[in-house]
Amino acid sequence: MTDGDAELLPATRRALDHRLAVTQAEGRAPSVVAAVVREGRTVWTGGRGELPPGADPATVQYRIGSITKSLTAVQVLRLREEGLLDLGDPVGAHLSTPHGGGATVAQLLAHTGGLAAEARGPWWERTDGELRPELADVFGDRPQKHPQGRRFHYSNPGYALLGALIEKLRGAPWAEVLREEVLAPLGMTRTGARPEAPYAAGWAVHPYADVRQPEPAVDLGRLAAAGQLWSTAGDLARFAAFLLAGDPRVLGAAGVAELRAPAAAPEPADWDTGYGLGLQVARREGRLLAGHGGSLPGYVASVWAAPEERLGAVALANATSGVATSALTAGLLDLVARHEPAPPEPWRPARDADPGLVALTGVWHWGTAPVVLRLHAGGVLSLGPAAGGGRRSRFDPAGDGAWTGREGYYAGETLRVVRRQDGTADHLDVGSFVLTREPYEPGSAVPGGTDPGGWR
Repeated sequence: MTDGDAELLPATRRALDHRLAVTQAEGRAPSVVAAVVREGRTVWTGGRGELPPGADPATVQYRIGSITKSLTAVQVLRLREEGLLDLGDPVGAHLSTPHGGGATVAQLLAHTGGLAAEARGPWWERTDGELRPELADVFGDRPQKHPQGRRFHYSNPGYALLGALIEKLRGAPWAEVLREEVLAPLGMTRTGARPEAPYAAGWAVHPYADVRQPEPAVDLGRLAAAGQLWSTAGDLARFAAFLLAGDPRVLGAAGVAELRAPAAAPEPADWDTGYGLGLQVARREGRLLAGHGGSLPGYVASVWAAPEERLGAVALANATSGVATSALTAGLLDLVARHEPAPPEPWRPARDADPGLVALTGVWHWGTAPVVLRLHAGGVLSLGPAAGGGRRSRFDPAGDGAWTGREGYYAGETLRVVRRQDGTADHLDVGSFVLTREPYEPGSAVPGGTDPGGWR
């Protein structure tokens, strides 16, 4: 257990320990380790089953499979922040590739590039990457399965292209770039492309008998950016904390929010899940989660962050299948949220609030529907129905007396104050809709005008 455990009540820690023990026993896993993050700190870690003698469970390495993709995505957004690429660029504008070059960087990050799910055979997760020495060797006979941008179709070769893109723009191996620019700044010193003791060996557990056999731990070669990394519960807890708030040394809060934002529509059978830019998004137990699962022969892993509750959880196991690490992490989050719900941030008055903006607040009318405009710190505005459901959004200052919608129906739309000749506010223009102080206010600029006879 960590020193931060004192921040959780004994009953909460016992409940977390019990949930971990049940998962290891019912999943028939040689070992399972897990951790919980709250307010950016690891507040609980645990391990169950066969672990290296004397090792702290938080420091034991496991393969994390496709969680690697999320770290690759962080590095791609770093390149974007530096102006070395745009997410709308076709990958072929930066990288020579026989397939997938017409897909944009964003489409590869979100698995909408239409590329095949798997690399050319034989089964790439169980055969050495030396069988696919060049980028062209990653692709099979029919690499393009769908038109680009049309649907979500998970693609490991797509992330092979992103790894090659990182190497091209940085002039260094993918693993080296990731270690120097992402892993080291986040303190993920036990994460890398090769295992370092103590680590858990990967096992295949027989589905109907209590026996097992070792799984191969091959080097994925050109597919490394899709799933090569080894990591620990402690390191992934740091990554979960990063997913909650970002880190200016790696990628700020706005960039991480961009990773978390759904970028691809879910398949009809998966309406409770979606995909952002390198992160899976899901709704579990009524809360929005962002993270990723991972699997390779001998290993399964999961990391989830709940930004609204400032919680994160990770779980790793050394069995090929049968261990519900995603359900475990979601369950750990739910236990902490129910036993010890996080208090809201304390209310504080805004500093240096603009009196002119304060005067704009209050009730406006979209036609006959009353809506309320509120002012927040930093000149941020929010607009929503006075009661009940409807269109809600926050608006960030955009300069020149305008604001840009942050989320919801008005995401990206412009809110502007239209003033009379004397400087007073006449109405609000929100994406061309006119909001007036009174419903269909006489003499206002409501398109189509108002009835001269007024209300009757």
